Amino acid sequence: MKTSESKYCQCMYFASSALARKMEKLALESWKKVGLSPSHGYLLMLVIEEPGIQPGTLADELQLSPSTVTRLIEKLEERKLVVRTTEGKITNVFPTSAGKDIRSALKECAEHFHHTYASILGAEESARLVQNINRITDKLNP
Repeated sequence: MKTSESKYCQCMYFASSALARKMEKLALESWKKVGLSPSHGYLLMLVIEEPGIQPGTLADELQLSPSTVTRLIEKLEERKLVVRTTEGKITNVFPTSAGKDIRSALKECAEHFHHTYASILGAEESARLVQNINRITDKLNP
């Protein structure tokens, strides 16, 4: 059954959850190449782009809770892709050389994901949808 044919198709929760599940499936497929989830991949790209970035900044940038970011960092540390340093109360996250080595593959995954959904929805509709989702999400933030 199409989402638009469901008895709950007028419900924002149902519609946004259905979209999120479908986007997650596309994203997971795109990120398979590097063996990371999309969240791990995007976090690692931020760490590579801003060595020494703090977990709080990562949480803000990725719109994730601090505890989720901590779990993502721990998994990337296990894979030897990032390291954390602590000075007093300040924690910084740095890419390892192994993390830096997969930078181009990470970018390819992100580009593949974007290309995949843009080819399904159309480039203009995709851009408009992302813009609208961001605008609506900003309105719902306290």
